[in-house]
Amino acid sequence: QVQLVESGGGLVQAGGSLRLSCAASGRTFSNYAMGWFRQAPGKERKFVSTISWNGGSTYYADSVKGRFTISRDNAKNTVYLQMNSLKPEDTAVYYCARARTSYTTSALNAYDYWGQGTQVTVSS
Repeated sequence: QVQLVESGGGLVQAGGSLRLSCAASGRTFSNYAMGWFRQAPGKERKFVSTISWNGGSTYYADSVKGRFTISRDNAKNTVYLQMNSLKPEDTAVYYCARARTSYTTSALNAYDYWGQGTQVTVSS
């Protein structure tokens, strides 16, 4: 069983930064792509970013491109999301997830394990 635990969320002013972390259990972390998704109140869960098994490939939603950076440390079984120049519309619960594949994918149904989420609130 894989467990994913997110941390690093909080309240920040517009223009500020936060770094989310997602710690994964299990010895096969490095075999799989990882992703970040977010869900605002009353809205669907949406793709934010994904990273391939070795970190060699990354992909971002247009809404965060140039502001967010995904990375991973396979030795620590952890994936990160550095969020800069935050905007009020970035406010959401952020979830990390493990993909069924080693390669980047933005499809929500391509992910089989999910964390519990961490709240990010950006004030204007």
